[in-house]
Amino acid sequence: MAGRRHRAAGKVRRTDHRRSRHGTAPVRVPPCRWLPAAPPRAGRASRNGAAMTAGGTIPATISGPGGRPPADPRAGGVREAVRGVPAHGSGGTEFRLLGPVGIRNGGTGTDIVPWGSKQRALLSALVLHAGRLLSVDQLTEELWGDRPPANAANALQAHVARLRRLLPGPEGTVPGHEWITTLPTGYRLSLGDATTDVQHFHRLSAEGRAAAAGDPGRAARLLRRALALWRGPALQDSRYGPLCTGEADRLEENRLTALEILYEMSLCCARPGEIIGELENLVADHPLRERFYDLLMLALYRSGRQAEALGVYERARRRLVEALGIEPGPVLRCRMEAILNHAPGLSAPAPPEAPYPAAENRPGSRELGSEIAWLRQRVDELNRRQIALARRFDALAARTPPTF
Repeated sequence: MAGRRHRAAGKVRRTDHRRSRHGTAPVRVPPCRWLPAAPPRAGRASRNGAAMTAGGTIPATISGPGGRPPADPRAGGVREAVRGVPAHGSGGTEFRLLGPVGIRNGGTGTDIVPWGSKQRALLSALVLHAGRLLSVDQLTEELWGDRPPANAANALQAHVARLRRLLPGPEGTVPGHEWITTLPTGYRLSLGDATTDVQHFHRLSAEGRAAAAGDPGRAARLLRRALALWRGPALQDSRYGPLCTGEADRLEENRLTALEILYEMSLCCARPGEIIGELENLVADHPLRERFYDLLMLALYRSGRQAEALGVYERARRRLVEALGIEPGPVLRCRMEAILNHAPGLSAPAPPEAPYPAAENRPGSRELGSEIAWLRQRVDELNRRQIALARRFDALAARTPPTF
């Protein structure tokens, strides 16, 4: 028998006793962290689903939803905040970087996970800089840092060849599309019709920010969809260098900003009690980010828990002094003073008006009266906006010196 299977707690560990091409030692196939209970048989490298390791070839394609990596346990309240919200749908190839690095082959419905941190780092660098030439020196530093192998160019070429074998075949791409182009000085990846979860996140986040001014409920829904794309830290389990470090940091900052806007919109929708637990988790995960303390204090105050809101300020002050030797900033101090004085501005806003119902849902007997009432509300709202805009224009004109 070519190998043995050991089944324990629903997982499969596979040991392969075939002899290597270059020696007599048995080839040990390492267990895959995301290996489903019924994985495909190990075989030789194929164009659409196998990645090379130092000891031989192992399958790298994981099929179906059961093979998806679980969410990062550190996400805590973030995953609770977006549970049950569909992320997006796509029928083509999608590169996934918001969590464990991998590829979603929409044509076959399989998830492809590169083996080894260097393979994941190479894929991350090429996808994050898609359409741009990355030199051999840049990629060498990305994969090996300041300790490159003696034959770095050949080693890099081998990694690129393995990555090419891993990428989806023609059924998941446009006809004639070539993913990675080899140029005299380096390599370039072209997305073609493929997408990335980073693109989806930025698009949904931008739509959420745009909706924040006029429709907090819609803004919150869009931001939850954007955050649902995160399955863990950006570029998780990938050993990356200068090419990806800055991008990973920017993605994390964008995620935290989206969370801040999400909970601000949730408070505008007058649902403070629903998000207190999620904000507590965020404060625990990011103890030096003052905006999360501010939102938690406001949510507690609007839930009738003034003493607890003031206790959050003391907690924030203690952590900032211990970690950074600084006092809370002016925003957090102003929030604390407003809570002490029961400032009127802390009151929850009025619930947003329900949108005008579609014609097929309106009772016929009240259709005209409802329409007139809705139109009057819209006219009043537009008048208020026009007045505010005129005042702002006058203020700007007063500060602008005349030109001759």
